Amino acid sequence: MDAVLVINADLGPLHRVTVQHAIRMLCRRVAEIHEAEPDQVIGVFPMPRVVRLVRYVVTRWRFSAGPAWSRGGVLRRDGRRCAYCDGPASTVDHILPRSRGGRNTWGNTTAACYACNQRKGDRTPAEAGMPLRREPGTPSWAALAR
Repeated sequence: MDAVLVINADLGPLHRVTVQHAIRMLCRRVAEIHEAEPDQVIGVFPMPRVVRLVRYVVTRWRFSAGPAWSRGGVLRRDGRRCAYCDGPASTVDHILPRSRGGRNTWGNTTAACYACNQRKGDRTPAEAGMPLRREPGTPSWAALAR
C-alpha cells in the first residue's frame, strides 16, 4: 500500500497522502484511523487505509472554477493520448501558440506527441491542417484525482 485516503470530519474525501505522512498525522493527533489493514501495524498504530481528520477543514476551493492549470494535469486530463494522432503523448501543445498570445489555460492546451507538436509548430491547428480529435476543457477535481 503506498497511499492513504484522508477524509474530512464530515467523511468527505479530501486527498491521498503517503503512509509516513498519515502516521505523522496520527502522532500529532490531527487525524484518527477510520479504516485499517488487518493484522499489520507500524509501531503502535495499525496500518492505516483511511484516516479521518479530527476537525472539519473548509474546502471552498474545491468548488471554485476548478483545479489550477498544470502540465501534468493536461496530460492526465487527456489520458496521455495525442489530440492529433491519438498516439502516446509526452508534451503539451498550445492551440493558440504562446508566441501569438496563447496562455497556459485548460482551454488552450492539449496533450500531444513530440512528432505532432513539432509538425504543428508555431501555427494553429487549422493553419497546420491538423484537426483536434477532442476539444479541451477544464476538468473537474474528481476527474484529475482518478
